[in-house]
Formats: sequence, C-alpha cells, structure tokens
Amino acid sequence: MTPRRASEQLVAAALERLGSRPARVVDVGTGTGAIAVAIATAAPTAHVFATDTSRCAVALARRNARRHGVDHRVTVRHGDLLDPVPGRIDLVVANLPYLPAAHAGRYPDLAAEPAHAVFARGDGLEPYRRLLAACERRLAEDAWIILQLHRRVLSSTAGELPALRRRLEQPRPLGEHLPGLAAA
Repeated sequence: MTPRRASEQLVAAALERLGSRPARVVDVGTGTGAIAVAIATAAPTAHVFATDTSRCAVALARRNARRHGVDHRVTVRHGDLLDPVPGRIDLVVANLPYLPAAHAGRYPDLAAEPAHAVFARGDGLEPYRRLLAACERRLAEDAWIILQLHRRVLSSTAGELPALRRRLEQPRPLGEHLPGLAAA
C-alpha cells in the first residue's frame, strides 16, 4: 500500500512517544515496511518488529529494511498481529484495513491498492478490534498504541485501551472519523 500523509503523522507521533530511550516497537500490518524503516531510521535506540500476514509483504519489508541499512534493528516476521513478537512491547503502531469490503466500489481512488491492505469484512473494523484485544494482553500500563484510522492518527496508553475500544464500537455514519479520541 502506498504510504500517505497520515502515515507520516503516525511515524511522527511514534517518534514523539519514543524520544531517545531504548524501546521495542511493533509495526503491525507493515506492508512495505515504510513505517518500520522510518521509525528505525529516526530512532536509533529502538528495535522495531514488523509483522504482516502476507508473505509477499514480509519479503518486501525485509528488502526495504536491508536497502535502508536498518535490517539489524528491524525484525520482519510473518504472522498475525502481535503473535510473532516475543517479550515486552513498548509501542505498537498500526495501519490496518478498516473500510468495509462491501463498500470497495465507493473508493475508486484505492483501486490500485492491494484490497486486503485496505478493506476488511463486515464493518471493516475487525482487524482493529483484534489488535486492541491483543494489546490488552501484551502491553504494560505505560506502553502506547498509535493507530492510523480514517486518515487520522489516534494514540492511547495501554491503560486507556478500554476507552479506545468503546469509542471504536460507537456507531457512526460511513466515512465519519472516530469521535472523541486523542489525535496524535
């Protein structure tokens, strides 16, 4: 998937949270690895795990990490969400599919993108629901999660995940942003 302006904002928000401290970061749904590579390049004390369910995306992300000279600090793994990542996690970033697959025809500007990177079954938000559930089990109270959703960047501490989950579930018209969440 082609990185967009919101992806740059996602990276900036992650870098703001990281500062100069050593950290373990997970880029969930890494795709090309652009976000993982950008974070590793700008945060030399971070180790970034990049996960994706697509073997082709994993191969591409590995090539991109190598091409940018950060493959010693970017570990790309095939698997679902946080499953391939061992140990503690300080920061999760994600740009997952969120648009309903049934509405794909309403987004002709996304026709060139891999459908599985943009569209999901049902209301489109199941990948985020699953990620938040995984974060509740894996993150320490002081960890952060930063999401790119509906062209916005949303951030939350691990301790605030229940509130983030409730907001995610609020009904909203098609295309409306999630109300009331902290934008990074």
